[in-house]
Amino acid sequence: MLDTSARLLALLSLLQTRRDWTGAELAERFGVTTRTIRNDVGKLRALGYPIEAAPGVAGGYRLGAGARMPPLLLDDEEAVAVAVSLRTAAGGSVTGIGETAVRALAKLEQVLPARLRRRVAALHGYTVPLPGTPSPVRTEVLTTLATVCRDHERLRFDYRDHDGTAGVRTVEPHRLVHSGRRWYLLAWDLDRQDWRTFRADRIEPRVPTGPRFAPRELPDEEVARRVTSGLAMSAWRYRARVVVHAPADVIARRLPPGLDPPEVLGAGRCAVHVGSDDPELLARYLCLLGADFEVRDAPELAGELRRLSDRLRRAAGSG
Repeated sequence: MLDTSARLLALLSLLQTRRDWTGAELAERFGVTTRTIRNDVGKLRALGYPIEAAPGVAGGYRLGAGARMPPLLLDDEEAVAVAVSLRTAAGGSVTGIGETAVRALAKLEQVLPARLRRRVAALHGYTVPLPGTPSPVRTEVLTTLATVCRDHERLRFDYRDHDGTAGVRTVEPHRLVHSGRRWYLLAWDLDRQDWRTFRADRIEPRVPTGPRFAPRELPDEEVARRVTSGLAMSAWRYRARVVVHAPADVIARRLPPGLDPPEVLGAGRCAVHVGSDDPELLARYLCLLGADFEVRDAPELAGELRRLSDRLRRAAGSG
């Protein structure tokens, strides 16, 4: 015999298979008494599901108008959460899911009790989305990424960088992260031997996936920090790796929030990754670190440092 919760769900599903069911038929199906069926119907009605009953020997039960989909056994908070999630999905962050989400939401709202429909409508009506251009990712890409994260399988994929440069990456996927209207993959890049954040809408997975791997330990808080840091770096037009001739713990106290901690190089040196939309501002900032440094692979920043050096040298000689 099914437990009460399972029987309630099975009862709702069974009522979808034909228009009318007698109490005796339902009792026989579930191996319970007709009194138990009456009690179950009462519980479903108390949850707000429209089940009608016809009196008499030939009477029975049917789902009321507007309940063509088997209703879900959700409490109030769960039902509101599902409806809000469907509204969010309809916004288009995943390609091809918007229309499906709208259809599912319409069906769900048909069977929501009136009090919950009002709550969902209020939340939707008094929420203002921030403007921005969505970057939708295909559903099959998102499910592939989630699967390789779950199964700890290596993945090779074609990827377009922020500047349009295309290449092939081989990674050990760790987590999917959703931020605003974009999806990101945090993974260990095997070629670069470091954590990297990839925009999911720029990923084109290559199948079949690779061998399984032992996942690296990384707390969720660290996942969030690394993705946030990666987003900040990707937003900058100019980026540089800078070797600073000072201990990492000293430089860490002088870096702004959001940057990765300095990389310890030994012998009183460390490396930091910095960026800015203006190389002149970046050059001035590096001078505030209070230590000698070397710029690696950033010609625009190097040129700005030479101009700043010439300006300071002239200023020092004018006195």
